Amino acid sequence: MEYFYGKGSDNVTLHYVRKGTEHKRTVILLHGWPGYWFDWRYVIPRLSENFNVIAPDFRGFGNSDKPNVPPHEGYTPEHHAKDLISLLNHLNIEKAIFAAHDIGATVAQTIAKTYPEYVEGLVLLNPPYQGIGIRRFDPAIQKEFWYQHLHNLPLAETIIGKSKEAIKYYILHFYEHWTGSKVKATPEDLEKIVNMYCQEDFFVKSIAYYRARAAAKTVQSVNQTQPTRIGQKTKVLWGEEDPVMLAAWSDQLENYFSDVSLEKLPRIGHFVPFEAPYEVIEAIMELDKQL
Repeated sequence: MEYFYGKGSDNVTLHYVRKGTEHKRTVILLHGWPGYWFDWRYVIPRLSENFNVIAPDFRGFGNSDKPNVPPHEGYTPEHHAKDLISLLNHLNIEKAIFAAHDIGATVAQTIAKTYPEYVEGLVLLNPPYQGIGIRRFDPAIQKEFWYQHLHNLPLAETIIGKSKEAIKYYILHFYEHWTGSKVKATPEDLEKIVNMYCQEDFFVKSIAYYRARAAAKTVQSVNQTQPTRIGQKTKVLWGEEDPVMLAAWSDQLENYFSDVSLEKLPRIGHFVPFEAPYEVIEAIMELDKQL
């Protein structure tokens, strides 16, 4: 794999990993939280045999720039989407398949709606999407969503962000609790992830996304709009043991995607890119054949 830097929007520099053949179809891999391009470490080598694979770090993550701006002015899904379109233009890439999970799946859907001409198809993993609706606020699920409430409090910076030891155990909690019963992250991989998050300012900037989203939802509650149906061919993989993005929430996909297929993955949890990399690769290759 080769490591590069390219221009996002607003003069933000994005770090990305690239591997494969430039003359083949491009696949953009979008990571989640708590992660960075490394989420796709088991997908990239095999996928690059048939595609031009690019895995960027979002602004605020990994080795990309971390602008010191209010979250709602620099870290919304719209800002991340604009960054990626700028990066594609920088690389002279006109269209791509987007494979994404967690917050990356939200950004991928934003791109599909706002810049549809750039999206050939989508592979979404346990995706947050509009069809989940108010179910994410059910009292029974709030025991899993506590971290999002914490991320919106200055307390997160005080009790977690200023101590490497606290960051380490906080990040490790999610990689233990959110994975299914089939695969766990290796100690070596966890060390790399923790070391990245323990760098100065990394943790605090990584949660700016949640703070930006909270501000946006306040506006949306006042200005409700009709949902926009995504028209690009979409494949969804959903880990059945994900405790935070429940597989049962996949029941409304057909109301929000015009051309969608769903595959549920037994014994797989939240981190589908490393828990089920072969299934992800297969879904991307199947989508490629159907386009």
